Amino acid sequence: MTNTSTSGPPIDLFPSGTLARVTGTGPAAEVLREHLRALGATLTEAADPGDSGSAATAMLDLGNGIRREVFVPWAGPIDEPALTNETTVQAICGVMHVNGRRIGAPRGLSLDYCATTAGVLAMTGLLASLLVPAEHLRIDTSVAESALLAISQYLAAAGADDPEAVDLAPGGPPFVSADAIRFEIESLQPEPWAAFWTALGVEARTAGKGWRPFQFRYATATAPLPRALHAAVRSQRFSVIAQTAARTGVSVCRLYGAAEPGTPATDVLPAPWSIADSIDSPVQHRDSIASPGSPLGGVSVLEAGRRVQAPLAAHLLRLLGADVTRIEPPGGDPLREMPPYSGDLSARWLALNRGKQAAEFDIKSAADRASLRELAAEADVFLHNWAPGKAEELELSAQHLPPGLVYAYTSGWAGLDLEDAPPGTDFMVQARTGLAELVGPPDSPPAPSLMTLLDVLGGILGAEATVLGLLRRHSLGRGTAVQSSLLAAANTLRRHGISTTPLALRQPFRLDSRWVVSAPDALVPVTDDPAQLLTDPRFATVLGRDDHGCPALTAPWRMS
Repeated sequence: MTNTSTSGPPIDLFPSGTLARVTGTGPAAEVLREHLRALGATLTEAADPGDSGSAATAMLDLGNGIRREVFVPWAGPIDEPALTNETTVQAICGVMHVNGRRIGAPRGLSLDYCATTAGVLAMTGLLASLLVPAEHLRIDTSVAESALLAISQYLAAAGADDPEAVDLAPGGPPFVSADAIRFEIESLQPEPWAAFWTALGVEARTAGKGWRPFQFRYATATAPLPRALHAAVRSQRFSVIAQTAARTGVSVCRLYGAAEPGTPATDVLPAPWSIADSIDSPVQHRDSIASPGSPLGGVSVLEAGRRVQAPLAAHLLRLLGADVTRIEPPGGDPLREMPPYSGDLSARWLALNRGKQAAEFDIKSAADRASLRELAAEADVFLHNWAPGKAEELELSAQHLPPGLVYAYTSGWAGLDLEDAPPGTDFMVQARTGLAELVGPPDSPPAPSLMTLLDVLGGILGAEATVLGLLRRHSLGRGTAVQSSLLAAANTLRRHGISTTPLALRQPFRLDSRWVVSAPDALVPVTDDPAQLLTDPRFATVLGRDDHGCPALTAPWRMS
């Protein structure tokens, strides 16, 4: 699979004559080229390898005196010279540990996930810097910081005040039917889950024991399910399992091959985000308080997010200086109570939501929805990741909210009319887009990673799309609706993340009771517990603890 540019006409965010030069030949550089080109910049000079200590660099010249330079080294501010490529980043920064929890041993992602993610992270910082009234700015991030962002919720839990409330033993999907079809299951509520397994002959008590590890798999990257569940599906053909799922309200999706005709093509979306400008109600411009340390200073964001994708997007906007208010149900977000705790709050919840304010609304109430629309009139951004059609049903879609807003929807499938499309959640999108075949070692059966790969990359794309919307709003003087998606995240990985490294070298091996990976000049130990990073002096400049004592990653950009 080759790296290609996104198809479709450019969005023309940049003024005519804008030039960009990107150095580097890997995923971070390719993502920067693709996104800059999609926004109307003209790429100059051919790709060159650049500095061996850097994954990518870029220079953007808008032709009106505005210039931005971007630097994406492998290690960045982390004091570890062995951080020189994707393999060592995954090993040292804890990605291999988290990705391998399902099998009980560290496992490398065969895709160049961290470098690909770093490209989107760098682009987000670059776009945000354009809101700062400065002629020249330099933006720094790193591949290692993108890796730490990817495991931030697992890192927070590992460094919490109390131990895990669920078993982190190996195990989990995918499931295998009697006719050898590998598939994923999705259920967001315990009742359909219980009904599905009961219909397949599993005792209710056994099915109930499986619900908690299944529900927590997004947060733990493993799911030690009762053996009886796997045995029950192994005794049935997939057609029977699918019929049972449809009857009980559970979703199933077989694992599609990466090159299978029914798998969405990597260029099925014209760009990683979509943009629709409002034609009504010019925006009342506010005085900007943006600065290199706070490029979104003065921007107010309302976030109605669940799980990872939208909360992470809003978290990144907050790290860029925005004031973020979460829309929570009466009584507060129940995920605040999700163990383990730091202080009196869930460590995992804090990883994505620290520093945000909260406002409680019962969105089932017409009166509360009207109040929410009034609150939105005072905001700059409304961001959510509700299921398709939910915003329209609640009359909280772009057409129902003040037209001067940036309306940001972090979706699953980007509105793609896909045959047999499952719910747009991380593991189901991995299954349906062929990523399950690409993330693991070539000699292993296909299986989606239980790390939230797409939720994290989709969240970063959501932050990038929102900043793009703010720039568009500032330029045109009217509101904008932007959409990013997990599908776009999957396509980004499938276009740019295919590794050129021999995949056998990506996998760790045992040596003298330790797991290690091969680096160019030495063997590098694999981090086998994210909590170790919190006391590791190499990471002192980027990892600390927040006001609740929860492990926290500093903002992954520096602007100067």
